[in-house]
Amino acid sequence: MTKIYSLEEIDIVAQEILNISELKKVITFNAEMGAGKTTLIKALVKHLGVKDNSSSPTFSLVNEYETENGEVIYHFDLYRLNSEIEAYDMGIDEYFYSGNWCFIEWPNKTPNLIPIDHASISIKVLENGKRELTINN
Repeated sequence: MTKIYSLEEIDIVAQEILNISELKKVITFNAEMGAGKTTLIKALVKHLGVKDNSSSPTFSLVNEYETENGEVIYHFDLYRLNSEIEAYDMGIDEYFYSGNWCFIEWPNKTPNLIPIDHASISIKVLENGKRELTINN
C-alpha cells in the first residue's frame, strides 16, 4: 500500500494501516529524522485504544502502553542504541516475540534482531510537505 497524506490526515492513515488484513504486529518505521514516525505511531496507538499520552521513547529506548482492554503495545526508538548487543542485553528479543504490538523506529540499529515476519513502513517527506507512506506487510 502506498499513500500520500498530510499531517492533518494522520488519523485516517493510521486507521487504514490498522485495517490491513492480517497486519503483522511487529512493524518497523523507516524515515529520516523529523519525517513523522513518532506522529504516526502516536496515531496508531490512539486507534488501538490507548488513552494515555504517548511520546517518543528516545531516552528510554522503549515505552509501554496499555489499551483500554489490557493489551500491551511497545514503542521502540533505537536511535541512541550503540550496538545490537546492548539491545539484546536489554531483552529486546523478548519484546519482539511477545505477540504484542511492537512499533520500531530506527530498526537499522538492530538488523539481525528484527523478526523476519514483520511489516515495514517507509515515510518520505515530499516537497509540498505531504508524506508518502509505503507499507509492506
